[in-house]
Amino acid sequence: MNRTDAREAAGLVDRMLANLIATVPGKGRAGSDARTAIGDTRTHAFKLLINDAIGPPLDECFVLARQAGSTLQQIETVRQAVEAEAPVSLGATLLKNAGIRFCLATQGAIIATMTFVSRQDVAQLKTALQQPFQEAEEIAADDMDQMTFQALIKLHASITNHLVETARPLPRMLRYAFADVLPTLVMAYKLYDDAGRADELRAENKIVHPAFCPIEGQALSV
Repeated sequence: MNRTDAREAAGLVDRMLANLIATVPGKGRAGSDARTAIGDTRTHAFKLLINDAIGPPLDECFVLARQAGSTLQQIETVRQAVEAEAPVSLGATLLKNAGIRFCLATQGAIIATMTFVSRQDVAQLKTALQQPFQEAEEIAADDMDQMTFQALIKLHASITNHLVETARPLPRMLRYAFADVLPTLVMAYKLYDDAGRADELRAENKIVHPAFCPIEGQALSV
């Protein structure tokens, strides 16, 4: 990469990794390793870009951040910040696209380890991923980058298939309506024949006080 492109791309790398390091927990060896790798990459970004060697260090930063505990939503925040960048040079544009792809790959790895409790959660995640992947795939297609395009298609399909298989055995979310205000203990007994699931109802419906619940809400079908 030439020096002009590398200067702009280095700024983009610094901002992207500043957002990424903010997702890393402040304690633990894994967090320390992630912060060290991210700090080193930020420090040497310009040199790495000049030498066309930024890829592996960036990949390591995202892998270590995920292993340290960065969440799906946190990585999505990083992706959105990268997507909002408006680079001018070719080198910085390529770096922006690469950053988005690193985020999508990291999100896929996080999703593979997630536990879901309802089909509604899975459906919402599938919908949320649709646009980011479509946009990344379209950019790769426009750039005639066949290898990246195929990799994105494969990753998107793998995540979708995983979510479909994960959702298959899960219960659906159903709406309920009672005639009067009831405590969560009573609602749980009426809905599930199990008052012990009162906290589950409270969490699902963001109930402020368990003794005075809204008469309408949602519950798992089983």
